[in-house]
Amino acid sequence: MSSGAQVNGALLLRRADVVWGQAATERRSRLDGGAGSVAPATLTVVLADSHPVVRGGIRALLSSVDGIEVLAEAGTGRDAVRETVQHRPDVLILDLRMADQGGAAIIREVRRAVPGTAVLVFTQADDDESVFSAMRAGARGYLLKRAEREDIVRAIKGVAAGGAVFGSPIAERLVELFGPGSGTRAPFPELTSREREVLDLLAAGLPNSAIARRLQLASKTVSNHLSAIFAKLQVSSRAAAIVRARQAGLGRATA
Repeated sequence: MSSGAQVNGALLLRRADVVWGQAATERRSRLDGGAGSVAPATLTVVLADSHPVVRGGIRALLSSVDGIEVLAEAGTGRDAVRETVQHRPDVLILDLRMADQGGAAIIREVRRAVPGTAVLVFTQADDDESVFSAMRAGARGYLLKRAEREDIVRAIKGVAAGGAVFGSPIAERLVELFGPGSGTRAPFPELTSREREVLDLLAAGLPNSAIARRLQLASKTVSNHLSAIFAKLQVSSRAAAIVRARQAGLGRATA
């Protein structure tokens, strides 16, 4: 536990970490086969991902884990809500990028309809906006699809028991934004760490070619980052982005 970092009272480890809430004790004991239990209860899951291959992979992984049962699968947001309401699982494993509905909207609908089901986001989306919108909507956990097998299993058990679980890349970002020694909140939390680096250098007056050299990126990659930054900041020009960045204290990097 000492290898973790404290963020607003929550311990985030380098691997997927379980943060136990006050209301989790009884639930955790039941899942773990604690005092007074005859045997651990079966933990039930619904899988929601628009890609059948991903759903099949998770199902295959969980089929090898004792005490976890997959009740149903869903390929759309609407089906995810329907299957969750019908089966009332312990955990809904949800990709944020469903074809018919945004992930945050699905999470809110599930939380309203089946408040006893914990939502574990399992996605490729690692930008701050996706993470924060999922958390605000009520997700209890957030893992990236490159997570290790043991982290996935641990996260499922963690959110089912009432904990909050973050994969290591997400935990590191939360530490960066909110952890001790971070001072005030980092500007533009909707941007990824890399996008903030690009914006900082842009505000310092560097052209794209110099930004690319400084960050060891291709010029096309820098252009793509800038397009994403303009969209997230809702600005239409380089000059407007620089003004916003300098108002937030960016642009002090040396050329």
